[in-house]
Amino acid sequence: MAKEKKAFVCADCGYQSSSYLGKCPQCNSWGTFEEKVLRSSESVVHKTHSAKAEARPISQIQYTESHRFDVKDTEFNRVLGGGLVTGSVVLIGGEPGIGKSTLLLQVALNCNDSKILYVSGEESAEQIKLRQMRMGISSDNCLVMSVTDVDEVIETAKDLMPRMLIVDSVQTMTSRDSDSFAGSITQVRTCADKLIDFAKLYNIPVLLVGHITKEGSLAGPKILEHMVDTVLQFEGDKNYGYRILRSIKNRFGSTNELGIYEMTSYGLTTVDNPSKVLLSQRDEQLSGVSVCAALEGRRTLLIETQALVSPTYYSSPQRISNGFDIRRLNMLLAVLEKKAGVKVSNKDVFLNIAGGLKVNDTSMDLSVLASIISSHQDVNVNNKWCFAAEVGLSGEIRPVPYIDRRLNEAQAMGFEKIFLSKYNKDNLLERYKIQPVLIASVNDLIEQLIK
Repeated sequence: MAKEKKAFVCADCGYQSSSYLGKCPQCNSWGTFEEKVLRSSESVVHKTHSAKAEARPISQIQYTESHRFDVKDTEFNRVLGGGLVTGSVVLIGGEPGIGKSTLLLQVALNCNDSKILYVSGEESAEQIKLRQMRMGISSDNCLVMSVTDVDEVIETAKDLMPRMLIVDSVQTMTSRDSDSFAGSITQVRTCADKLIDFAKLYNIPVLLVGHITKEGSLAGPKILEHMVDTVLQFEGDKNYGYRILRSIKNRFGSTNELGIYEMTSYGLTTVDNPSKVLLSQRDEQLSGVSVCAALEGRRTLLIETQALVSPTYYSSPQRISNGFDIRRLNMLLAVLEKKAGVKVSNKDVFLNIAGGLKVNDTSMDLSVLASIISSHQDVNVNNKWCFAAEVGLSGEIRPVPYIDRRLNEAQAMGFEKIFLSKYNKDNLLERYKIQPVLIASVNDLIEQLIK
């Protein structure tokens, strides 16, 4: 009998070595090597091809549009690019307790006209039943099994031939071909490879739940993200009710889409008009509060920005930000002090994006500065004003793209003025009833707020 062979494999790039290495010579990563058992030649099943592959001119290749499966969830369909492509593999990551299992069980229950196989390696069938009862959704076509053996999962799926296979989670699965413990790099890669082969061979879409590390990236080998067709991130603050489903990678659609949900006591509900939900229903005007017309993916959101500037009682002032990059906040504070003479170096600055959202759009710059100036000077910001512009290091107000989408949303929500860069196209602004206020610098913003 052939002797078992072992090798050390880099989790990031797959480089193999006969001995353990601290640093990978191929990708220069440290501490990524893990021992892996190599299967002998007798146990390897080689794939046979019915015909030899040939190179063809691209003009002669016939294109057929991929068939998509409606998962009965408007937000999920939007992020996937119009539905779930048959035979595709989707990896969904997110923090513990954020609602990944709730989302996928809800998808499985809503597709009550198709046979769905829901596999959980983390919960018993009774626990899944309790969640289903809380949701109040019933389905005879949602088949549940609680098992961690990926080979048993695939055998069951071959017998049932479901319309969709959900595995929660890939880190809990183990394969008979590997002696490693569940969640190890070898097991995750082996189990994912088997599930991907099943999806492609039988043209059945597979949804995988993935754990994340404390840094927020998907746990397991980096190659896992390259193996699957789509990578989605389910994120949000557990202290708030809103969740965002964001596309990181999508071979069959755009990565600029996102879905917004609200977590309730009976499951997740889609948010069709996020601007209306995120804006506080207030009639009074407050200092330190402004609204930004931001873009998240292809959706325009009117997001409330809250700032509090107060004297510090510590040797160094505090800078705390929720939902906005703290490094960008420090940059904007430096611009405000250097170019506009607003002294905030001896003040504590607290910034919060309402609703628990995390926003990366640079158009938030002007709204952030407006809130900080308003709180610092203790002047109110009109609740019918909104802002959308980037701020440069020289204090200049820079234009942002897709200004027409921002104007449409702000006008639909009843705003009367929108503050923009003076370099935005004038002929575009004339089409809208909302009044544009074009400014060129941070000093112009201060004049408009304090006059």
